[in-house]
Amino acid sequence: MLPVLFILSEEPIQIAQTVFKAGEGAEAQFLGVVRGMEDNKVISGIDYSVYLPMAEKMLQDLVECGQREHGPHRVFIQHRLGFVAAEQPSIVIRVRTKHSAESFELCHWYLKEIKTRVPIWKKPVFAESPL
Repeated sequence: MLPVLFILSEEPIQIAQTVFKAGEGAEAQFLGVVRGMEDNKVISGIDYSVYLPMAEKMLQDLVECGQREHGPHRVFIQHRLGFVAAEQPSIVIRVRTKHSAESFELCHWYLKEIKTRVPIWKKPVFAESPL
């Protein structure tokens, strides 16, 4: 199995330089940012919370499942925790594979699985109305 990495932290997302290994020919990256609106209301950001032991276990299981079901690939996932201001990145997923189509498909698969399976909760922080 190829190396796998995921981070759940309050640290800002840093965009790293791509370094390909032998046999890799593609990288797909998804960068999700906090929108400034939630339910048609202006927000200043989102407060993300998590039950860390369970979320880390589920992410590890998810990555192992991805390796089993979709073949060897490298993946890096970072999801911010705590308050993330509007227009700031809250998640990045990078998938490196041999071919571009599988990188795109796996990136989408990881995003869908994280949103539906990993216990990360979001609470919008609504902007204050002007007086």
